[in-house]
Amino acid sequence: MKTTLFIIAFLGVFALLNMYISRRYIHHLHLSAKHKRWLRYFLYFNYAGIIVYMIGRYTGDFPNWLFFLVSLPIGILFLLFCTALFYDISRLFLNAVPLVPKRREFFKKTLDISSFGLAFALSAKAIYEAKFVKLEKVTIKLKDLKQSYKIIQLSDIHIGGLIDAKFIASLVQRVNTLNPDIVVITGDLVDIKLAHAMPALHELQYLQTKYGTYFIVGNHEYFHDIDAILNAVKSLGIKVLENENVYIGEPNNGFNLAGVYDLFGYRVLHHMPELELALKGKDEASPTILLAHQPRFIEEVQNGVDLMLSGHTHGGQLYPFRFLVQLQQPYVSGLHEHNETLQIYVNKGTGFWGPPMRLGASSEITHITIEPK
Repeated sequence: MKTTLFIIAFLGVFALLNMYISRRYIHHLHLSAKHKRWLRYFLYFNYAGIIVYMIGRYTGDFPNWLFFLVSLPIGILFLLFCTALFYDISRLFLNAVPLVPKRREFFKKTLDISSFGLAFALSAKAIYEAKFVKLEKVTIKLKDLKQSYKIIQLSDIHIGGLIDAKFIASLVQRVNTLNPDIVVITGDLVDIKLAHAMPALHELQYLQTKYGTYFIVGNHEYFHDIDAILNAVKSLGIKVLENENVYIGEPNNGFNLAGVYDLFGYRVLHHMPELELALKGKDEASPTILLAHQPRFIEEVQNGVDLMLSGHTHGGQLYPFRFLVQLQQPYVSGLHEHNETLQIYVNKGTGFWGPPMRLGASSEITHITIEPK
């Protein structure tokens, strides 16, 4: 039921974007009625691709080449909307400036041509950027830490669609070459029916670490039978932190690693985050790292945590979307000093959701070195 409502809402939003592009962009272009009609046909065809993508995304029955083709329309439509918005504002500004008719027409045609070029260039660059998962290296100093540790953070992998067993196998191989002390996966690992996700999930059992691999749920796990996903992850030898903490390293020489359920649990009234429970019994003489999927969970952290690792935002994934993410999340990507005692690092996502497109927000594997302060 939750998945159905999400799909209906998602398709409704994109229908509105389609309408805006048609009425506020295509309608005002210096083109013949025939050419405008063909552009609208393209919008309809593009929207049909989005519908097919949503069907395939949650049934898992499509081959990868078809997933690639039908996932692109989501990104293309969003970037077209951003272009249309830019065009609309520019056109209104142009109409407000006093110009002779010929000069106004020249600038209008220039705007028409440049807007098409902008939409094409942005789409091409976004597809190209999504091909690469960058290694982001960051060093973080923590009070009361006795020695350095190497943490590899993965987040928002979104198994399903193009994120398949081959992708995960390649990711695991790359992580293993980094010789991590621990690997943490900060939510949104599975985004498809568990039966279809299992081949990819099985590849995670080959992660090689000194002190283990740890996982917390993100909001998307709640859409696909969260308990079944938790059991499947545990069966791979991965420790799931369910409002609890563990000690990493040798006694008196390591750090606390705590993890909470996602904030989405408040909406569905189960698997809700409980920070007090997650920190119960931790070693007070050692620093504490908290895994929480959404950066805005930091608003619930008053004390007892030195570093929080999050994901969820995808760094905006397609750059203009970053500004909308900032309305909901206090941090979108990278390392931030929240206050004198608490830092936060937000991973931009190791995979992607929807289109295989990234613009100004590359996918990442985060190589975190924590050091004594």
